[in-house]
Amino acid sequence: MLERVDLLGLRGARADRLLPVMVGAMSFLAVLAVAGTLAAAGLAAHWRGNTASALTVQVTAPDQPAEGGGTRLAAVLRYLAAAPGISALHQLTPPELDALLQPWLGADAADLALPVPAVITATWNGAGPPAALAAALAAAAPGTLVATGAAWAARVAALTASIQACAAAILVIVAAVAAAVVGIATRAGLAQLRETIEIVHGLGALDSDIAGSFALRATLLAAAGAAAGAAVALPVLAWLASLAAPFAGGAPGLPFALWFALPALPLVAAAIGWGTTQVTVRVWLRRLA
Repeated sequence: MLERVDLLGLRGARADRLLPVMVGAMSFLAVLAVAGTLAAAGLAAHWRGNTASALTVQVTAPDQPAEGGGTRLAAVLRYLAAAPGISALHQLTPPELDALLQPWLGADAADLALPVPAVITATWNGAGPPAALAAALAAAAPGTLVATGAAWAARVAALTASIQACAAAILVIVAAVAAAVVGIATRAGLAQLRETIEIVHGLGALDSDIAGSFALRATLLAAAGAAAGAAVALPVLAWLASLAAPFAGGAPGLPFALWFALPALPLVAAAIGWGTTQVTVRVWLRRLA
């Protein structure tokens, strides 16, 4: 196969010298797109898990008496403590409420003489619909407000789906551009070696032989360029992962699935190079005949 490449003089041709550089650039963008969608999926799963289980209860007029005895706040706390699926029950202290309201009401909300509700946070595992929990708490203390992270979790899921769709579109565009680059380089090589190809073809060389020679070189160059582009992208991804580590709640690191995707990138680039070159050369030879 290598001898067939040498017979056509492909190694001396200059038309495809920039092919590895162009494919490497496309590979760099593809790695960023794949890493972005994997990281977005991981962050979304982390955020959804924390947000969907968050439960916030606001008890207005907490010190007023409740129908069953005791204060309204005590009635809500008793119900939450006995309700299944609710854990990590915590009533915000006055300093915590002041810190929560400081951006809107100033350093000390008590100085404004405003009725501030009691705020209770908890972890909810989703046992029963939120509306049922809100109705039960409203029965224990009318006017009690219940908020869960289900709406935010749904928004995070929608955002993740949008990011993944954009990444998929980027990959399709990158593959199309890479195929176009390979096709242009192949046609330039055909034009440069036209006389040699005409002679070899006239002596009886099959279209598959000539196409195979071009495809082999394009495959090797595309695979080498893709591998180089992926290698260059790794330190950039490591830097971006360190920046995103605080949002993920853990140590910086690349997505585990990315290490399986990286070796496949040169193979995909090689397949694009092989297929594009085969089609381009065979179409050109048919027109030549």
